[in-house]
Parts: sequence; C-alpha cells; structure tokens
Amino acid sequence: MPHWYDGPLAAFDTETTGVDVEQDRVVSAALVVEDAPGIPARTTRWLVDPGVPVPEGARAVHGLDDDYLRANGRRPGPVVEELARALADQAAAGVPLVVMNAPFDLTLLDRELRRHRGMALDTYLVRGPLRVLDPRVLDKHLDRYRKGRRTLTDLCAHYGVVLTDAHDAAADALAALALVRVLGHRFATRIGQVAPAELHARQALWHAGQARGLQAWFARSGTDDRVDPAWPLRPSPLRAPEEPAA
Repeated sequence: MPHWYDGPLAAFDTETTGVDVEQDRVVSAALVVEDAPGIPARTTRWLVDPGVPVPEGARAVHGLDDDYLRANGRRPGPVVEELARALADQAAAGVPLVVMNAPFDLTLLDRELRRHRGMALDTYLVRGPLRVLDPRVLDKHLDRYRKGRRTLTDLCAHYGVVLTDAHDAAADALAALALVRVLGHRFATRIGQVAPAELHARQALWHAGQARGLQAWFARSGTDDRVDPAWPLRPSPLRAPEEPAA
C-alpha cells in the first residue's frame, strides 16, 4: 500500500481579477490529476470572460486582458458549475486535492458559485468531502522557523520543484502538486503515515494557529490587518438586512 504522497493526487488553481475573495472573479482555472509520480498528468483548463474589467495589476500578473477573455473565455456561470463538479468528482473518488493557499482559491470559487448559481461549494460535495493538502500550511508547520517568504515560487525554489510558467493556472497547479509530493517524502516520519482526511483536519488547526501568530505580529506592529483563521474555506459573511422601502 503506497503512502498518500506516492498515490493519486489532484491539484486546483485559479487566476483572478484580484485578491478580494468576496468581490473578485475567476478568469482562468485548471485541475491537474496525477495517478502516481512519473505518470503524465491529466490537465483540464478553463478560461472565463468574467463580465467585469480586469484591473491592470491583475493583467500584469497573469497576462489575461479584457479583449482576450471576451474573445476566448466562456460565461462564468457554466464554468464555475463545471469546476465545482470536477472537484466533487475527485472528492467522491477519495483523491486528495492540492490547493496552494486554499482559503483563497476555494473561497473565491464558493463566492462565484453563490453569485452565478445561487449555491455554495459544499452543496456539490454530497458524495464525499474534500481532502485538501495546502503546501503553504504544511510547510509553515513542518519548517516553521525558516525565514523568508513562502509563496509558491519561493517554496518551489526552496524544495527544488520546477515551476515553468508562474501565474498560469495549470503550471501553478502542477508545481503545487509536485511540491506536496516532495513535502510528503521530506517529512515522511511526521506526516507520511497520516491519512489525508486526518491531515486535512490537522491543517485546519495548524492554519488557525498560524493565523493567530500573524495576527499577534500585526497587533505588535500597530497595523489593522486582519487574518482569517478559517481553512480551507472561509465562511460566507452575513449580509446586512436590506433597508425597507420608503
């Protein structure tokens, strides 16, 4: 029986109009599925016309502009439905899902589903729950005292993982998947025998502790930044009641 890091893994990534999960939109996404190390991965890509302008800062990151997305992208509603069903298929099959900085990508997908389909991501997961592996959370827990940034690019450089085209959804997903396999091997004595479902639960606790530590650092620095401890999905904010008609 192989360890989980030598078995099937899937990875999910998005490129977006910005970094606000409540307001920004998906412009591209990818799901990479790899049955075992060394076996060619199967990659599904989606391109979305978000229906809103892509800010200059986001265009500079992923290179997808309004004209290109209008000409080549699909309407967001059908795409986010396909994304949710694709993730649900992996969950139903018991395949762990690698998502770098999961609270961003999964929360943004959840909000897009609510926006365009009137349904939450959890609604699609009736055949089995997600078992998420987040290389950012894992690395911060397993090597917590290492200094330096922990973006996908930084982690790939540190662990010797090839990232060929940063900020392309498929390339980022494939690199994150490879990174999790490396982490599994590197720290096999600590996480190699932990089942993915249990590792998912532990990451929620680790992320919450990491968030509290960062929040305390912000407080000491006198900044007002807030760190959400929820993982891998942030709860939907409660909407304020509508004003009664005059």
